[in-house]
Amino acid sequence: MPSETRSSSGGRRERLRRMVRQTGFASLGELAESLSVSESTVRRDLEQLERSGDVRRTHGGVFWTGESATIRAFEGRKDTTWTVKAAIGAAAAELIEEHDTILLDGGSTTYELARCLVGRRLQVVTNSLPVAHLLSSSDSIDLVTIGGCVRGRTAVAIGPMAESMLRQINVRLAFLSVAGINERGYFNNNMMLVESEKAMLASADQSYVVTDHTKFGKVSLSHLCRLEDVQGVVTDSGLASHWKKRIDDAGVELVLADNRRSDETDTESKTD
Repeated sequence: MPSETRSSSGGRRERLRRMVRQTGFASLGELAESLSVSESTVRRDLEQLERSGDVRRTHGGVFWTGESATIRAFEGRKDTTWTVKAAIGAAAAELIEEHDTILLDGGSTTYELARCLVGRRLQVVTNSLPVAHLLSSSDSIDLVTIGGCVRGRTAVAIGPMAESMLRQINVRLAFLSVAGINERGYFNNNMMLVESEKAMLASADQSYVVTDHTKFGKVSLSHLCRLEDVQGVVTDSGLASHWKKRIDDAGVELVLADNRRSDETDTESKTD
């Protein structure tokens, strides 16, 4: 009997997952009625889906935050650092105030940051198709998309058109991803992408680099800027102590995620 119960709840949870994915947003009442279960049962199932990153609960309902059926830039590329990236995204989200105007670069870590923003009242500018698709379901977000040449691997818009649009905007905070960091500063692996990211830096009052600790001590094709040219770096607690000192010596704010996403999951499990 217990195995049958687990099988039944697993099937219901998968139906719930498909329903939210298809609609983008659904209320608890709608989901409970469609599944012929109580709202408390729906809440328990949604807690499980939220832990896996597929949904984000908000007042009165739930948003889909998992992989898009049409834009799968990160499909097949999830690695052992993905939970770390989710924790970094959650830490970066705490820097953002309600009604803020922010800019999100493309990349897996900024996508994890975007997942934490669904349902918040913000104005978001992005050149990332996955981020734009994710946030387009949230009525509380005023979304501005940057156009240009779309880079297939990461589905970001870059190039002269993107740079022209970026020169016309101003945001309070920009969050950028990088492929490498060393004593000279921050690097990325595409020259056109770096030029667009330089325009992002110029459009922001404050800029933060979001990246996991494995990018430190590495270099890539094109130099973005010096260490001290950004306001802060958001990374994980695996960062080596000598890099912590170099970031501090550069006068850059260092935000460590401290595996907070794992801590949150443990807390939810205990209260389930």
